[in-house]
Amino acid sequence: MTIQEIMERTGTNETGLVIAWVKDAIHLIQSTYNENVGTWQTDVTDGVRDYAIPANLIKIMSVSVKDTQKDKYMRIRRLVHQPMMVKDNTPE
Repeated sequence: MTIQEIMERTGTNETGLVIAWVKDAIHLIQSTYNENVGTWQTDVTDGVRDYAIPANLIKIMSVSVKDTQKDKYMRIRRLVHQPMMVKDNTPE
């Protein structure tokens, strides 16, 4: 089905809107189904909080950290609730 056929069936003449609908639908399908699954690894550095992630990433399935004492990867569970953040008001 072409964009023009979608426009005719929906009764709209806004091409940009229909293209946005199609892109949203494709993104929804990609984020719902677990095809094209890949892995990405990086070294964790002490004192570094933010890391660059792949630009084509849609959804993070799991996060694991290697336990060097047990020599295996330990999965980090997803938080159910937002963590409680406390502001540090101590002067520097």
